Amino acid sequence: MPELIPVASDDAVVLRDALARALDGGPAIGLGMLGGESTTVSEGVAVVIATSGSTGVPKRVMLSAEALRAGAEATAARVGAGRWLLALPASYVAGLQVLTRSILSGTEPNVLSGKFSPLAFAEATLSLVREGGADDALFTSLVPAQLSTLLDAADETAVRASLTAYSAILVGGQALPEPIRERAAELGVRIVRTYGSSETSGGCVYNGIPLDTAAVRTVDGELQIAGPMLADGYLGDPERTDRIFVRDAHGIRWYRTGDLGIVEDGVVRVHGRADNVIVSGGINVSLDRVERVVRNIPGLAGAVVVGIEDPRWGEASVIVAARGEALRRTEAEQLEHARQAVADGIGKHARPARLILVDEIPTLASGKPDRETIRRAVAGPR
Repeated sequence: MPELIPVASDDAVVLRDALARALDGGPAIGLGMLGGESTTVSEGVAVVIATSGSTGVPKRVMLSAEALRAGAEATAARVGAGRWLLALPASYVAGLQVLTRSILSGTEPNVLSGKFSPLAFAEATLSLVREGGADDALFTSLVPAQLSTLLDAADETAVRASLTAYSAILVGGQALPEPIRERAAELGVRIVRTYGSSETSGGCVYNGIPLDTAAVRTVDGELQIAGPMLADGYLGDPERTDRIFVRDAHGIRWYRTGDLGIVEDGVVRVHGRADNVIVSGGINVSLDRVERVVRNIPGLAGAVVVGIEDPRWGEASVIVAARGEALRRTEAEQLEHARQAVADGIGKHARPARLILVDEIPTLASGKPDRETIRRAVAGPR
């Protein structure tokens, strides 16, 4: 069986070279792998991404060269080809695909090194512009928190110019709050909302429309995805692989996303995680739906909603928000506004019980909220 070589993901140059070899039939590379893990993979695997996601459940996703190429080529067919800025950790699939697209297009990505900041982003973008040709299209991938940070600094000419320099900024990893999307549109920033995961070689649904080689269906309310960009499965976990990747009566292989949603007239609408549900007063409440409503409230665009035990209702939802963002009203007024918005949008049974202000929302290296850490902190002593 082919060898799996761990590669440090904090050196984008080394990783790019190793990835290029893996895509060309060389040794498979392991990202985020721990000592003592399997050092061999099945034939055709190019990359293994070790990730726990936001729920804390560990998994090691095996991606073939064919799957990575299929995802990258489908993206180019949808948004165009050009030069990329790597502003995300390459150990996560969105960052990895920036490298893959660059390799396939024969270009060198510019790498935003060090801590992400509006100034660093502007400088990296300027460097990307200077190094390319006059007609080169520019692209990058961000998570919503990064985009929000840039929009907050858009009064600076350099930051605003850098945002509008891109033909498309892919935004994924979590739902994009509507206020952030609207602010970007007002500034002329070309945002593409992406939906996907490591198991689909990154985003494979752009602005609600599946990429040309992808298909999306629902089974019992769960979104499922098919296409050549699907992962081979999970390293060392055939049981999970068989449970998550299923074949239909025609032999087509589908990935069970675990997300609830609908497909209407070819447009995919994601409602939230099937497992991110609490039972409050005997009624199921989707925390993702509550969070979407809350994030549309001014001052709460970056808020996270988690569930806790409640002595009266069994379980209840709690809003966790950064102090600087949330205190546009008093804490009590902000909570009441959120409760009313949730009651109007979902129902009284879904109203959050509390609003907790923190100095900073804990995040994973991918930029997503670290929901498990947030949940544990909120569930502690009041």
